[in-house]
Amino acid sequence: MNQDSRRKLKQIYHLYQFIEPLLQEARRRHPDIQLVDHGAGKSYLGFILYDLFFKTPDNGSHIYSIERRDELVNKSRELAARLNFSGMTFLDLRVAESIGSSLLPARVDIVTALHACDTATDDAIRFALKKQVPTIVLIPCCQAEVAAVLRKNKGDQLGKNALTELWRHPLHTREFGSHATNVLRCLQLEAHGYQVTVTELVGWEHSLKNELIIAQQKGLPRKRPTERLHEVLHALGLEEMGGRFFTG
Repeated sequence: MNQDSRRKLKQIYHLYQFIEPLLQEARRRHPDIQLVDHGAGKSYLGFILYDLFFKTPDNGSHIYSIERRDELVNKSRELAARLNFSGMTFLDLRVAESIGSSLLPARVDIVTALHACDTATDDAIRFALKKQVPTIVLIPCCQAEVAAVLRKNKGDQLGKNALTELWRHPLHTREFGSHATNVLRCLQLEAHGYQVTVTELVGWEHSLKNELIIAQQKGLPRKRPTERLHEVLHALGLEEMGGRFFTG
């Protein structure tokens, strides 16, 4: 196992410590837990979750791994067959396509997305909101879209607001854009009644994409976070992205 794989494995085992109590809570609601892992890659997370939690008892619990690279999907299917992990399904789908796919169950208990690339983290959120999933676990990745809009509108904003200095320099645009994206994601989830917790996953020496977002549907008041979401988009000159964060 190379160094990169060892780092990845450490992250996933550490993530399991956060997910395991959420799985126990989900099992109390429905013994047959249905979990969907978006942007699964080589399905490290899915295999570890299945081995440590899902394979016993054999009660109909199932993990669906969504991945658009067919070579990774095929390798995961082969490995699951060798291990006799019959409660795992690997689907060659983009995350956005999974929202309306009949290959996934109507009821989903937990959605996960570990370093899902491109806009897959946001698509995973949209999937969870559409399916009214009670628990969402995200380690976000690829927050370049907000940074691109900040960069595009920077000239118009510089004279209006001194806070634009937070992202005036190109490096700061990228880093601030990444941070702002996750702030907006959290507000989006809170606007849909979720209680959101944000923490570090592992030490920064293991991964620079180290932010863990856990959202649990509690039916909380939605007005204040919705107002805040509008306000932040306006303050940052990101009004054109409203459609991305006001979904569900």
